[in-house]
Amino acid sequence: MSLFTKALSLLTGSPEDEKRPLKSLSEHELIQLESDIGRYLFGPVPSGRRREFFCLDEHTWIWYEEWQDENKKKVSRTTRYEIHGNGVLKVRDGGQYEYLDEEELRNFGVAVRMYYEQVMRGIYKRDPYTGALLTSAPSSAPDIMNTDG
Repeated sequence: MSLFTKALSLLTGSPEDEKRPLKSLSEHELIQLESDIGRYLFGPVPSGRRREFFCLDEHTWIWYEEWQDENKKKVSRTTRYEIHGNGVLKVRDGGQYEYLDEEELRNFGVAVRMYYEQVMRGIYKRDPYTGALLTSAPSSAPDIMNTDG
């Protein structure tokens, strides 16, 4: 199940849980809320820049940056990450295609786990590991930074 699909089902409820109210946010609005969290995963956004990082669908992630160069000309860069059975394909502006190498794949995996945890907690108010509604008492969570398996 994709992050978006899982998050949406947790937000709107499932057939087994008719007591949860249906939220009237569009897919675009949900992606924008998630991107508000994703843009800060890699640190503060420098003044004059725009940054987006979000899950578009179950197989696609988007990294977008926009800034002005020294001549005040708008510059933007979009990188799309496509999840395939044999790896993660990075597609850059201008049609540059390459699979992530081991280190970049590890970094991408960490970013996706951080995104998922922060989006689930910050937007959907759900424990990212159980899907349970968050309470005031923190739950114990596995070490998401552990990449040993």
